[in-house]
Amino acid sequence: MGMTVAPFLMFEGAAEEALELYVSAFDDAEVVEIRRFGEDGPGKAGTIEAAVLRLGDQRVRLFDSDVEHAFGFTPAVSLFVELDSAAEVDAAFATLSEGGGVLMPLGAYPSGS
Repeated sequence: MGMTVAPFLMFEGAAEEALELYVSAFDDAEVVEIRRFGEDGPGKAGTIEAAVLRLGDQRVRLFDSDVEHAFGFTPAVSLFVELDSAAEVDAAFATLSEGGGVLMPLGAYPSGS
C-alpha cells in the first residue's frame, strides 16, 4: 500500500457528533470505518476508539481520547476543503458553524488565488 498521511482528530467524547456533522455538511462524505470502545475500555464504552471519515478523496481519522487533556482545536491546524461553487461553500459553512463558535469567519482570510 505504501505510506499514507491523514489528519487525525482527537476528541473527548464528541467524535461521533463530529462524524455526523461532517457527513451532513458535505455531499461527498461518508464514514468508512468505525470501531467503538467496549465495556473493558480503556475508553468509555460506546465512544469512538477509531473511525475513518472520507471527505472527497481525503481520509480523516477520528477518535475519542480516554485521557482528559488541556488543549483543543485551533485555527493553527485546519482542513482545507475546495468546493465547486460559492453556494456549496455557503451551505457547508452554515452547517459547520450552526450552534458553535466561528474562529475563522467566512471571507475573513484571502483564498490564496
